[in-house]
Amino acid sequence: MWTSKSRMICAVLVLAGIVAGQATAVRAADDIVDTAVSAGSFNTLVAAVQAAGLVDALKGEGPFTVFAPTDEAFAKLPAGTVETLLKPENKEQLVGILTYHVVKGKVPASKVVSLSGATTLNGQRVNIKTEGGKVTVDQANVVKTDIQCANGIIHVIDSVILPASDNLVAVAKKAGQFTTLLAAAEAAGLADALAGEGPFTVFAPTDDAFSKLPEGTVASLLEPENKEKLANILKYHVIAGRVYSDAAVDGREARTLLGQNIRVSVGDGGAKINDAKLLTTDIDASNGVIHVIDSVLLPQDKVSAREAGQMIEQAIYRGAHLFNAGHHDQCAQIYTETARKIVNYGDRMPTTVTRDLDAVLTQASHTRCATQRSWTLRHGLDRAYFAMQSN
Repeated sequence: MWTSKSRMICAVLVLAGIVAGQATAVRAADDIVDTAVSAGSFNTLVAAVQAAGLVDALKGEGPFTVFAPTDEAFAKLPAGTVETLLKPENKEQLVGILTYHVVKGKVPASKVVSLSGATTLNGQRVNIKTEGGKVTVDQANVVKTDIQCANGIIHVIDSVILPASDNLVAVAKKAGQFTTLLAAAEAAGLADALAGEGPFTVFAPTDDAFSKLPEGTVASLLEPENKEKLANILKYHVIAGRVYSDAAVDGREARTLLGQNIRVSVGDGGAKINDAKLLTTDIDASNGVIHVIDSVLLPQDKVSAREAGQMIEQAIYRGAHLFNAGHHDQCAQIYTETARKIVNYGDRMPTTVTRDLDAVLTQASHTRCATQRSWTLRHGLDRAYFAMQSN
């Protein structure tokens, strides 16, 4: 019976054998470009790098890891593709493809086989799979590894890998399960923005997710008079930048375009965004990434500074009783929930308050001692309370 560890060891040994038996001897002093030129099997790749204006970058300090397609790999592309890409008017597209083959840092084969993916200089992520002694990057087979260069390392692949070329809206349309989301984006006037430069990260509810809402809710939201409300709901599903699932989980919280935070958690039932389950993650688009969720996220209602002050008073009253009774962890939890709510109401709070509480929440999350965590949060809530009283 093969274990995951034994498969990994096998993959490393196989890849090491490929290098030992097939790798052309090169001088480690050569940079990535000179190494590729000397090898003689990357003529098309070198020509593409020159046409894209990336020679100086790949001869730079680095280090870089390059998944390098051979001439035979480029020959697999449809007839005329290479010639078209080499034209000056297609330089931007060519740059996008080539940078999709490069990862920042020096990643040897022994580490590659332990990865499930890697973010490229293109911004998008390649999928890495190790199975049966073989390693693939997207759909390309790794056929030679660990070619050492002065500014990085080269792994040879047998096919050209291509980044996503469709924008977020186009990807969603092709998926066929986001009809309601797309209709909502159109009605809210956000479709063009989501098809724009970005990048954005979208937590996308499926059609089934929208069907969970009370009957008539979607129809009501699509009415012109509810455009602003609909836009706010959709903005609560989008964060700026391209954030993959591992980074989202590590971050625990993320600020949406609405200005309110969403919570990211992992439990026995899998990962969740607020109370919505993550169904599929890391679907690349040219201008961002999509994570699929099974429920619509609804932003919290706004509150005034006065109401926020009352929330703090109630939290301190409850928390102080718990703390004095020795329940420091429960006290810290109440303070955390209250501080998080106020941060989420940031568009109605003084900026100094939300920034300070945001920092306090981060500090508290890294404090193991419940007693110290309670006091850290209490001091933050006290400052927020007095700041709001003076505004």
